[in-house]
Amino acid sequence: MLLQALPPLANVPIEIPLLLIDARRFAPFLSSRTESSTVKPSLIRHWIDAKPHGTESGRRFQSVNPEDGTVVAEALRGGADDVDKAVDAAHRAAEPMAQTTPSERETILLQAAALLQRDADEFCDLLIREIGSPIGKAKMEIEIATRLLKANAGITRRLTGRTYPSDIQGRWSLGFRRPIGVVAGITPFNVPLIKGVKQASTSLATGNTFVWLPSEHTPAIADRTARLFHEAGVPPGAMNVVFGDGSEIGDHLVSDARVAAVTFTGSERVGRHVQSICGAEGKRVTLELGGKNPLVVLSDADLPTAIQAAIRGGFIYQGQICMASSRIIVARSVYQAFLDGFVAAASGLSLGPLREPTTMIGPLIDSQTCDRIRERLRQAVERGAKICCGGQWSGNRLHPTVIIDVDEDMLLLREEIFGPVVTVEGANDVDHAINLAASAPGILSAAVHTASLATAMEFAQRLPTAMLHINDSTLQQEPEVPFGGDGASGFGREGMETALDDFTRWQWVTMRGV
Repeated sequence: MLLQALPPLANVPIEIPLLLIDARRFAPFLSSRTESSTVKPSLIRHWIDAKPHGTESGRRFQSVNPEDGTVVAEALRGGADDVDKAVDAAHRAAEPMAQTTPSERETILLQAAALLQRDADEFCDLLIREIGSPIGKAKMEIEIATRLLKANAGITRRLTGRTYPSDIQGRWSLGFRRPIGVVAGITPFNVPLIKGVKQASTSLATGNTFVWLPSEHTPAIADRTARLFHEAGVPPGAMNVVFGDGSEIGDHLVSDARVAAVTFTGSERVGRHVQSICGAEGKRVTLELGGKNPLVVLSDADLPTAIQAAIRGGFIYQGQICMASSRIIVARSVYQAFLDGFVAAASGLSLGPLREPTTMIGPLIDSQTCDRIRERLRQAVERGAKICCGGQWSGNRLHPTVIIDVDEDMLLLREEIFGPVVTVEGANDVDHAINLAASAPGILSAAVHTASLATAMEFAQRLPTAMLHINDSTLQQEPEVPFGGDGASGFGREGMETALDDFTRWQWVTMRGV
């Protein structure tokens, strides 16, 4: 399905593929808000040891539709006791889970993939209502999560060991991979299905158990995901979910001595705090943080392709993606042509109903986010920045905003905005472009558009980024690759290969005289 709402540049139509799935499969969502949005939400309980669990405190919180403020779900607000129960269940299940066969774990994950496709309509509805996903982004998330489940099913047959030469005559020297036990996962609001499925399936594929603390914005999605894994055949205690405020119970989960590894996606500030706890207690940790991600357009770039990539990277899910390219750096020789085409394309993006296939810009997640972005825009304009398009608000939706004449004193140039705001700067030459891009405090993903392979590889060698995409968008996701960032953008990597090292431990065994 192609987004048709974009104006042409030099008579070349600009088309943004929103990914991979025929919208006709989601026809029930295109004509109305669905009846489910009018039904009083039921209470979501913690998912522990294969069944819903109450909480002693009785406290609750609400998940609110960012579009219209209606309550999507009401969930129990967990405390330390609830975390203890979830870790208890995961710890008890750790040994039986470690003894499951590759075929058993493979079957569970493949069945989960099949169930996710079967129930795609329901998950799509939840993503639209609970986090304000336009339908194109919701479909993308379901498709990527399905691919992750299928790919991670393959991990189950890659837990291979080794033989080693020995200097001692008659001795066998062997290495085995063993599961590490309980893995804790903490996920953000923006891609709750992808991250929940990714963290859970890599843990389960390697024979471990999982305790999940999802964002407070996504209890309905997390609860439905846990039930999907349960229906797929995950053993009792191997998949547990506790709902609540991460600032209240996150430390208790991360510091539990029975938790062997933590995988976290979120802000740098919280990620570094999680890392400090894990470091002090000798736990394994993987952090996927954000970044001020640059997209560079050089003088020999194909401009229509570059504009497509910049629109997709800057504005899908209204910029609330950790790989979003919120900073564009353009060679001065093509600066004006790029800017004219980019502004025209951004101005034509649809802010229509979230269930319309052409809608690309939806609501920001909450009012605090809106207030923060308003302040960044106000400060930038006061300091001399110029808004070329956007800057207007329709409820919690910010129209796609393109800004020029920025400088390093402006917070929106240094900070990850997490909204539909993109700055455009000019670069004198390749060195200048690399230096501008590298000045960001952290880069998770970068892109460069050029016809020169040598120049592209120079960027790969010199730009301090863990992920670089040539003639494409900064938004890329594949289950097999080492995904993640360094420094301010992360620690460690997610992926099939890296999961073997993150979630297993080596055991050395020697044998003589047998």
